[in-house]
Amino acid sequence: MLLLDSHPSGRHFLQIPGPTNVPDRVLRAIDQATIDHRGPEFAALTKAVIAGMKKVFKTDADVVIYSASGTGAWEAALVNTLSQGDRVLMAETGHFAALWKRLAERLGLSVTLLPGDWRHGVSAVDIEAALRADAQHSIKAVCVVHNETSTGVTSRIPELRAAIDRAGHPALFMVDTISSLASIDYRHDEWRVDVTVGGSQKGLMLPPGLSFNAISAKALAASKKAKLPRSYWDWNEMLSINASGYFPYTPATNLLYGLHEALDMLESEGLDRVFARHSRLAEATRRAVRAWGLEILCAEPAEYSSTLTGVVLPAGHNADTFRKIVLDRFDMSLGQGLGKVAGKIFRIGHLGYFNDLMLCGTLAGVEMGLGLAAVPHRKGGAQAAMDYLAETAAAELARAA
Repeated sequence: MLLLDSHPSGRHFLQIPGPTNVPDRVLRAIDQATIDHRGPEFAALTKAVIAGMKKVFKTDADVVIYSASGTGAWEAALVNTLSQGDRVLMAETGHFAALWKRLAERLGLSVTLLPGDWRHGVSAVDIEAALRADAQHSIKAVCVVHNETSTGVTSRIPELRAAIDRAGHPALFMVDTISSLASIDYRHDEWRVDVTVGGSQKGLMLPPGLSFNAISAKALAASKKAKLPRSYWDWNEMLSINASGYFPYTPATNLLYGLHEALDMLESEGLDRVFARHSRLAEATRRAVRAWGLEILCAEPAEYSSTLTGVVLPAGHNADTFRKIVLDRFDMSLGQGLGKVAGKIFRIGHLGYFNDLMLCGTLAGVEMGLGLAAVPHRKGGAQAAMDYLAETAAAELARAA
């Protein structure tokens, strides 16, 4: 069998749903000389990126930045607001929802899990029923994943907020936006979320290493009474020092340079245009999948993700074998199936620093890979996506004329 050269020419196609491609502008910003994190220049940087993140979260509330992956921000959300043995309501939407549940249990919280099939988002009906049944208000927090990275399913957060309200329940509302922030419309204040969790390595177009909590006044009040141990994750210490532009511990200075540049890029494009771009590229991807005759993992069109698409391979065909062929032949990384869908699906990431031609190359690689892997499919998926992209581009030009 012919193999690619061990040093293939051209740029690697990183089409997993995170970490995503980092723009050259952001890489150059990170490449600056490190400065004194106790000096006045750094204080100005800190204040600027916190203000920029508030715009991304669409909040006037406090935002805390951690030098950590999104897992750290998960933990921070819980330990700042809850006490040992507190009951938490969570929903099984996929692998990352399951990981957040496991983290909560390791912290000594009592988790009530709403089961799911990994093909649908969080059910507002189930949330409301669980809260109405909790007459003693023993549930202290409802924790959900906005966009489940392992499946490509986006839960409808406004509907969940409405369900909590209908139940008349005082539980805190916590939302993981790690694979949706800065890619899919999200409104921390308007949707009355108490803690929003975010990460740097997806829609924010940065390497892994920064994570975020957006914190409501209600959540901040809860932190005054919470008893779970916390030190590094403590909001109150962070916020008191952030006010002057500094951190209680050594921050990831150069990643903050990159964050400043990424925020500038997002503001220049405009968040509404960023969301529209992601929605358009996601629809083009889904048209390709349908043209191939393959199945989209997400079963509810209203919950299709704008940042990734999970594709189900026919029975008898291993998705990881297919992914290896694509990587070996075309130097392209596709997302693997995780947990319950391991080996059954692959994931196409279409988020962050991404455009029409990058998507066309990605889908061409997938289509060629399907052929090489002898996966039953119809040809023409990449063409179907190109037709849609050309049609919508023409419509945009006409509107601008």
